[in-house]
Amino acid sequence: MNITKKQSAFLIIAGIILPLLCLTHLFSGQISIESQDFFDALFNYNDKSMSQKIVRELRIPRMVMALIAGAGLSLSGLLMQTLFNNPLAGPFVLGINSGASLFVAFSIMTGIPLLNSGLGIIPSALIGAFVFGIIILFFSAFVRSHISLLLVGLMLGSFTSAIVFIIQSASSSEELKSFTMWAMGSLQKTELSQLPIICLLFVTGVIGSMLLIKPLNTLVIGEDEAKLLGINHKTVRLLIISITALLTGLITALCGPIAFVGLAIPNLVRIVIKTQNHFTLILASILTGGAFILVCDILIQLLESSIHIPINALTSLVGAPFVVLIVLKRLA
Repeated sequence: MNITKKQSAFLIIAGIILPLLCLTHLFSGQISIESQDFFDALFNYNDKSMSQKIVRELRIPRMVMALIAGAGLSLSGLLMQTLFNNPLAGPFVLGINSGASLFVAFSIMTGIPLLNSGLGIIPSALIGAFVFGIIILFFSAFVRSHISLLLVGLMLGSFTSAIVFIIQSASSSEELKSFTMWAMGSLQKTELSQLPIICLLFVTGVIGSMLLIKPLNTLVIGEDEAKLLGINHKTVRLLIISITALLTGLITALCGPIAFVGLAIPNLVRIVIKTQNHFTLILASILTGGAFILVCDILIQLLESSIHIPINALTSLVGAPFVVLIVLKRLA
């Protein structure tokens, strides 16, 4: 597992920048918080202190979710791009986000949650992401063209959007408002009590990806070559889809649909560090994705007094032009 000096430098710099961004994010709200309040909120909590309440109930959950959302979506995008050998693949483009959104719409606007639990819509989003991941996997067995597979993903997205519109037309005003607020995307919906299970699911996805490093590296050279090297391609594909569904469903349920992160960040990482070693790619994607969403949310908080920008809107503004550049580069 050879890592060049340039790649090591990238990982070290990203590893230093990320904690600094986390600290910056914690202190970026409109209300000024002293450092002592952060310490007391964690180790000497006083529920009568407004500052400590803000730290425990708002700042820390939001920062952790920004980190997990960026890292998880970037890792999901990397896995999808390797699986389909397509730099334009990603959970948003291939419809996995759409599947999660559809099942969340069923949960919020029909009054019949698919799985009723203390975690709310998370189980529904996980099921939706997994189901649509399997659908994409099914089509990939018959559609060999990368462009055709992307079109299938886009059509699945359009199909689910049509169903969501129908559900919206029959829903009550309160249900419609709840779904609309969720669909705008936000990092503020997570509670501190939810973080342990959320972190556990995220770490499970990361560890699962690390265990697939060898199969991922062999998939780069092609499916047939991977089979000759003893890789069980069907099992690997199912595991990749499962990990992607876990991460995408979890993040979509908690933050709403966040576009282009899973598509843009892995491509940016590949361009910068120039490697097919998935140990390096996974680490770099996690660090870069987490940093990207933290920067976006810091910007959102700084502009909060003037304008409220949904996280999905900001990531699309940044990510969409980058994806266009990738397409133009491939067509050149």
